[in-house]
Amino acid sequence: MPYLEAVNSAPARADVWNVSNTHCLAQYQIVAEAEPDLLVRVLNLFALQCLTPQQMNVQRLDDLLSVDLVMGGLSWHRAQVIAEKLRNLISVCSVDLRNADTTWDMPAQAAG
Repeated sequence: MPYLEAVNSAPARADVWNVSNTHCLAQYQIVAEAEPDLLVRVLNLFALQCLTPQQMNVQRLDDLLSVDLVMGGLSWHRAQVIAEKLRNLISVCSVDLRNADTTWDMPAQAAG
């Protein structure tokens, strides 16, 4: 009977959640319907991952809220995942994610 051997193989794909990945300064620009619980739902997505925004600005324009939020200390992939979760919130009209660290400020994805 053969002996059991430990298999040391390389992972099949990169670990995008690894804390050693390069971090960026993500800037979220959110437009949503002015609902009383919107800000709590937006901030909860960050709080669930133990993240606290560096800066947040909210303005009400008639029936819409404009939320500008700056978050540091997360990888670009993680920032994109959070942006998708924000887009899926009820009453959110659009989410624009930008990497504030880059010299040219190009949107990562068009508003959805």
